[in-house]
Amino acid sequence: MLFPFLKAKMIPFGLVIMPALFLLFSCEGKKAVETTPDVQPEKSAVSLFLPIHELPDPHPDPDEAWQGLPDGVQVSFVSTDIRFSKGAIPEVVPSNEWQGTGWQGERISGQIALWSGSEAPNVKIAVESLKNENGEELPSDQIRTSFVTYVLADEFGEGCNKRQSSDYDSSLVADVIDHHKKSMTIEKNTVRPVWLSIDIPANQAPGTYRGEVYVINETTSKTLSLEVIVIDRQLPPPAQWAFHLDLWQNPFSVARIYDVPLWSEEHFELLRPHMELLANAGQKCITTGIVDKPWNGQTYDHFQSMIKWTNHKDGSWSYDYSIFDRWVEFAMSCGITEQINGYTMIPWHLKFEYYDEASDRVMALEAEPGSEEYNNHWSGMLKDFVVHLKEKQWLEKMAISMDERAEEAMKNTIALLKEAAPELRVTLAGGMHPDIQSDLFDYCMASAHLYPDDMLASRKAAGKHSTFYTCCVEEYPNTFTYSPPAEASWLGWYAAAKGFDGYLRWAYNSWVKDPLQDSRYTAWPAGDTYLVYPGARTSIRFERLREGIQDFEKIRILRDLWELDPERQDDLKKLEEALAGFNIEALPEKPAAEMINSSKELLN
Repeated sequence: MLFPFLKAKMIPFGLVIMPALFLLFSCEGKKAVETTPDVQPEKSAVSLFLPIHELPDPHPDPDEAWQGLPDGVQVSFVSTDIRFSKGAIPEVVPSNEWQGTGWQGERISGQIALWSGSEAPNVKIAVESLKNENGEELPSDQIRTSFVTYVLADEFGEGCNKRQSSDYDSSLVADVIDHHKKSMTIEKNTVRPVWLSIDIPANQAPGTYRGEVYVINETTSKTLSLEVIVIDRQLPPPAQWAFHLDLWQNPFSVARIYDVPLWSEEHFELLRPHMELLANAGQKCITTGIVDKPWNGQTYDHFQSMIKWTNHKDGSWSYDYSIFDRWVEFAMSCGITEQINGYTMIPWHLKFEYYDEASDRVMALEAEPGSEEYNNHWSGMLKDFVVHLKEKQWLEKMAISMDERAEEAMKNTIALLKEAAPELRVTLAGGMHPDIQSDLFDYCMASAHLYPDDMLASRKAAGKHSTFYTCCVEEYPNTFTYSPPAEASWLGWYAAAKGFDGYLRWAYNSWVKDPLQDSRYTAWPAGDTYLVYPGARTSIRFERLREGIQDFEKIRILRDLWELDPERQDDLKKLEEALAGFNIEALPEKPAAEMINSSKELLN
């Protein structure tokens, strides 16, 4: 973990249920289809699916608050900026119409709320292709509706502190976007959100497309109207996005959750959909471990070294890269290909484990960067590693990565790298270190810091990455389980406003004991350790983060176009004025949702 440096109208139900609709819902080859999952059903014996059993709501509305609702399931489009409590009647003006706007190649999202004062079993969602006035279609298989499930969360409290579950108030929070569920029972006196996701094809003709969504069960049928405006501009595919996204992957969590042997064929098969989900958000970096417990085992599943260090009886050393190679090759096959980050030459405990052949056991060297013991331990490995990386044609992608280390330790380590392996790049996530910043190919600063203008300009000119991160320090903006969803999108806008290249978050999938039920952990606010869920289930916060990255790309494209167009200088000025409001310290006075919505309206 990155330790801190300083956070419609409703359609009433009638018995005219349209029998044809049920045929439309159940028959293949029709225009209305069931929700299409992001991940196709497994073809092998390994099952990606894990069941979800929601915990009781600690704070439901009393039963009398639910009395007086109309019969059947209530349905409405609602804002994606709101996380709806499971046991509280939504405070919304019901609407059965939704309009979204996007570029070709962009994903846009909406949200539907279902609630009922009585149990409603086997509720399903069906969608149909959207058509424009020329009869051209936005295909239904690009429109996905997924039930959102609830996990237990706590609150920010003191932020970066060890905590017990009794320390803070807890609540059920809507976050898991569960593409596995084809139907759900709406329990009595509860709310069930549904996430709407529309991937506009890159070749989609511009125009306005209209169609319908159906919410049905044995006794209920509700129809919602969709309208999507496709703008005549194209967003490139995620692999071509400039945004430098670095979410640290934890393959060890996947092995534990699914109870499969580490690095087995089953393990890699289960890893693939999780890694492809990340690649489809524009991820650039592969997280590798070059020593054991680089963060001193702070996560539920600690990171292990992917390189085996062996000290032989004759005093010589060898390094087994087979696991490292397989993991990197696998991650690249999933679409993450730009950079390999190796953690770390400066672990938090400064202990370096290796297998000692003479004693037939694992030993550990304790040494400070800059010491003779440290330099001797690392010099031979680095030289051998460079030879191996050249053979694999990965040398230009490889970086030795450090996390929040003191400047003196960084200086000593960089000096050793320059001597033993000058070809290797260096990355750091941490605070302001002007004396070493020129040595850092990838420099990510905590959000409390800003790059001086001259530093940022010189780094851009040199083709170096300059990004920022949030962790347990920032109550806002952040991506905790309970964080307002718009804050995740806000991060992409903030990067665009400050001229940063991207964003880092220390944990993509460092899952807690039971992440599908309880997102709390023994340290840090709920959700700090992961952004997605087992089963390659995405989340509201991950989808909103991806939305902000798309906005970053759109801003970048428009800036490049408008700077060269004398007739668009007023538009460019308006865009820059909107971006000027994105400052970390200004967020409490103006909520993230308000800023994002007004700025997106201008952008579109």
